[in-house]
Amino acid sequence: MLEFWALTSKGVEELLADEIRRYQGEIIKLGMGVVRFKAELKDAYQLCLWSRLATRILRLEQSIEIDANSDLYQVAMRINWPSLMRMEQSFAVECVGKHPTIDNTQFGGMRVKDAIVDQFRERYDARPNVDRIDPDVRFQVRLERQYFHFFQDFSGPSLHQRGYRKEQGEAPLKEHLAAALLIRSGWKADQPLYDPFCGSGTLLIEAVLMARQLAPGLKREKFAFESWGDHQPELWQQLRAEALGSRKAIAEGVTFVGSDTDERTLQKARQNAARAGVADFIEFITQDATHIQSAVCEGKGVIITNPPYGERLGDLPQLIPVYAEFSLGLKKHYQGWRLAIITSSPDLLRALKLSKAKSYKFSNGPLDCEFTMFDLTEQQVQVNANSQSAALFYAESESFGNRLKKNVKQLEKWAKRENISCYRMYDADIPEYNVAVDWYDGEVVIHEYAAPANVDEQIAQKRLFDVVNLVPKVLGITSDKLVLKVREKQKGKEQYQALAKAGQYKEVTEYGAKFLVNLRDYLDTGLFLDHRVTRLAIQQQAKGKKVLNLFAYTGTASVHAALGGALSVTTVDMSNTYLDWAKRNFLINGLDGKAYQFVQDNCLDWLKGCKNQFDLIFVDPPTFSNSKRMEDTWDVQRDHVKLLTMVGRCLAPNGKVIFSNNKRRFKIDKAALEEAGWSIKDISAQSLPEDFKRNPNIHVCFELFKRVDE
Repeated sequence: MLEFWALTSKGVEELLADEIRRYQGEIIKLGMGVVRFKAELKDAYQLCLWSRLATRILRLEQSIEIDANSDLYQVAMRINWPSLMRMEQSFAVECVGKHPTIDNTQFGGMRVKDAIVDQFRERYDARPNVDRIDPDVRFQVRLERQYFHFFQDFSGPSLHQRGYRKEQGEAPLKEHLAAALLIRSGWKADQPLYDPFCGSGTLLIEAVLMARQLAPGLKREKFAFESWGDHQPELWQQLRAEALGSRKAIAEGVTFVGSDTDERTLQKARQNAARAGVADFIEFITQDATHIQSAVCEGKGVIITNPPYGERLGDLPQLIPVYAEFSLGLKKHYQGWRLAIITSSPDLLRALKLSKAKSYKFSNGPLDCEFTMFDLTEQQVQVNANSQSAALFYAESESFGNRLKKNVKQLEKWAKRENISCYRMYDADIPEYNVAVDWYDGEVVIHEYAAPANVDEQIAQKRLFDVVNLVPKVLGITSDKLVLKVREKQKGKEQYQALAKAGQYKEVTEYGAKFLVNLRDYLDTGLFLDHRVTRLAIQQQAKGKKVLNLFAYTGTASVHAALGGALSVTTVDMSNTYLDWAKRNFLINGLDGKAYQFVQDNCLDWLKGCKNQFDLIFVDPPTFSNSKRMEDTWDVQRDHVKLLTMVGRCLAPNGKVIFSNNKRRFKIDKAALEEAGWSIKDISAQSLPEDFKRNPNIHVCFELFKRVDE
């Protein structure tokens, strides 16, 4: 018997081993993404024809024991390469794995290639050609700690490529993984099958191929073993003929239905099905899975699907309602069916409000996924008469919706009167619903605060899902206008953590000032809503004064100072990104000229060298920072006296400092500052905007003046 390694995706190994056994293979060992087995040549041919689960089959030529100092070239020279290929054949070498003597896999492949070429030169005074794209013979070496394994490619290009999928959707399943999911789902060939997010149709096409007993390798033009010297073409043609004659009819009454909202995607699915020769057996319909009106057939079957699941937390606002509404439709119309879903975001499955029956782990390309089954029993599909309540995990979540509605009613008129287009609508008013909801002129940002340690993580997440479901309904917006962010304590990055790079900016207004906000790319949006009153105060006090804004972020306070008629405005921040943002904020307000200076520097370093004096200084430092561009860490509680002492050297006679920060339980060191000559006035209460008065601890704010000695 010959030894082979069959490759596949992580999670498919056990299924592949069962498949190999059905074709008389003798299993040696299962590894991650690989099944080692022994088989006769005939059985290996059969696997190339019939395997629905392998991506590649390699024939092991030799495993050679090595140590940490083994040289790949010298080890490869121990193999009789001319016995494995002819001079006139081209070849290629792949290298997989790591070894102390190999810098990279490309170098490893070159070392084996050199060994092959040198053997031919020594024996025939000539060498075969290398063809990396389409070689006659392909070899592979796998590097392990104790062995170098040398293979000859038996199957050729990946077996998942059945030849029918020229067109595919945005996130297609590979064919071998689709087959694995069908097997794991428990679906049988005599059961109806429905895919409500069918995309390019791969799951349904693979199902029909299985039901009709069509060999997936029949459409392949050529396998790698056909170039081998010991290939047996008569046996191979016999096996192909047997495969052609083995096809079965579809069981009577069995239907295969796929639906999707995008007609262009469905057209691709139809074309794929036609190329696979199964178009007559699959019905593709245009239907929104969140608005299921009836079952696709009368019998009971399996719903298997690969719904959208996103890759970022920011995708949840759009996806939670999809899963919730999809689940409602299933509960109303698919009692007695089995539901099987693959997703890389298992947390989203909670939005289905179903108890799972089984779950398996798989890899879908680079994504680790969970494949979960739910039995839609009578008990599972009980639906509340109120569709909104049915989409919620907890009936008490309605209290969050009612509070939000009440707050909005109170704040909308106030915001219009104040000439502001963005404000906070809700801020953990009900402790169990620990989120903030901010309005940005038609779009909404939900900040989820970190749950207390005594709150179960799953309960907190279910409440969050209810919040995400309720906010669009209460505010009358679509889910794509909703942005979700998790706000946890980020060491050194509490305010400025980048999340994504969508690059979407929108213009908002505040007391006559215009600002650009970015709701999706950063943990914060570019505008601290709780400092709105402070910014207005700066505008009202800035006329004819030299203004300094330290730790300026996107320069919003600087804009207000300039609009208030400041003689000059100096804006200092360590980040070029935020300084550029500040410059754009100035430009959209029509502010330009030499009176407005932007300085990229560590504020503490800049203060050390500052020679100018300012009449009004705004200081709003981060709570904590350990930026690489700072020599030491920064802690506002520990370091604020030192900071304000440095600021005092830049303060003009009769000048004022406005000092604020967002550290909870911050205590200003009044004694030390008064000893240093400061007069201090706590204006925290006066600086709270109307929309933040429900949370008086959001920030602290002080006015400081230098005392004049009598």
